Amino acid sequence: MTEARSSDLTARARLRLAALKLFAEHGFEATSTRAIATEAGVSHALLRHHYGSKDGLRAAVDDDVLNTFDEGLATLDASDLAALGQVTAQLFGADELRRNYLRRVLLEGGPAGIAVFHGLLDGARRHLTALRTVPMDEADARWAPYQALFLILGPMLLEPVMAPTLDTPVFAAGPLAERSASNQRFIAKGLLD
Repeated sequence: MTEARSSDLTARARLRLAALKLFAEHGFEATSTRAIATEAGVSHALLRHHYGSKDGLRAAVDDDVLNTFDEGLATLDASDLAALGQVTAQLFGADELRRNYLRRVLLEGGPAGIAVFHGLLDGARRHLTALRTVPMDEADARWAPYQALFLILGPMLLEPVMAPTLDTPVFAAGPLAERSASNQRFIAKGLLD
């Protein structure tokens, strides 16, 4: 378990964290509810009581992951691009467990992956709208949140193949800060401006 010591968490929270960990490591289909209950140190019946099914537990994990990002972004001045870049880098990069989960769920696709991407896209739209200082044409406005997510999610999705091309880990503090600053410049000025 990550976050707090698992003994300090409610059974419901331990189940959600165990599912997050096992779904990230093995995928949704390959993870049984019994394995989740064992990892959480609770009975299988308690998992059924709190979440009803594995699908209910996955929905709770997805909500928790998306809420973690929304809560982090809600603390900043929506018009401060540098702060937005730092927080998104921290949220998407520094939390290895959530990063691994997001990679897995987005690459697995299906309805769950689409729903998680949709949640991320809605957040990107909200924050970019708050940052926008000049009007955009319709096509640019439509694609801007996708482009922002490409910059943010790209290193996370490509981490396994990016790692051998760098001298330090992809999400180490130095490369993360450099990449975040570069992303901010791309968003603010464009790649070829």
